[in-house]
Amino acid sequence: MAPTPTGNRRTRVHVVSDVHGNARDLARAGDGADALICLGDLVLFLDYADHSRGIFPDLFGVENADRIVELRTARRFEEAREFGARLWAGVGSDRWVVIEKAVRKQYAEMFAAFPTPTYATYGNVDMPPLWPEYAGPGTTVLDGERVEIGGWVFGFVGGGLRTPMRTPYEISDEEYAAKIEAVGEVDVLCTHIPPEVPELVYDTVARRFERGSKALLAAIRRTKPRYSLFGHVHQPLVRRMRIGATECVNVGHFAGSGTPWALEW
Repeated sequence: MAPTPTGNRRTRVHVVSDVHGNARDLARAGDGADALICLGDLVLFLDYADHSRGIFPDLFGVENADRIVELRTARRFEEAREFGARLWAGVGSDRWVVIEKAVRKQYAEMFAAFPTPTYATYGNVDMPPLWPEYAGPGTTVLDGERVEIGGWVFGFVGGGLRTPMRTPYEISDEEYAAKIEAVGEVDVLCTHIPPEVPELVYDTVARRFERGSKALLAAIRRTKPRYSLFGHVHQPLVRRMRIGATECVNVGHFAGSGTPWALEW
């Protein structure tokens, strides 16, 4: 990590999203930057590219992971839920105890890999109540909040909107819009999910539209930040586009690439 910017020296930040268990590359993600920004999804429940990785296959095996991915990819969400429920029934009443234990293990590794300083917000598969236990003094967690980095104001809004997938941190459109409103005018608007633009929310591998935010799109048009940075869609149809004066960038699927997106000014 580079020293804190002083004088007229340029500032450089690295941005990651959808880390999904990639602690090895996360430990190097801040190299050469003044700060690291993480847009969430630290937890790996199930790797759609490698069904042997994640909490789900650890508990239920690769064959069952293959099956639930097949159902979800085919958008047979009700069948996927019923299939998952049968598997979880075998765990009994300790289901959430088992999940939390696995998530805690991943969080301990992920947060230990964060450089100083790191500014982070939640993804839709994260569990926000656990973050305060793992975020050290060098990591600032923000959600519906702002921070200044190198003279620019960055706003952060975490989580996702409600979907049939029912991931842990999905909130209502109204709650999400309120957090966007609380952030107000910023130079860089950092969110986990993209604005609701078809090219930005369509995943070309999963072959489906993910949920983007109309409130985020409206805020971009109204407040005109320099950048809108986000992740969530792992293989987007379009990774970058302009909306008026704003450069909108999907910073990439860090679990797969291991490479942060860089912003310098």
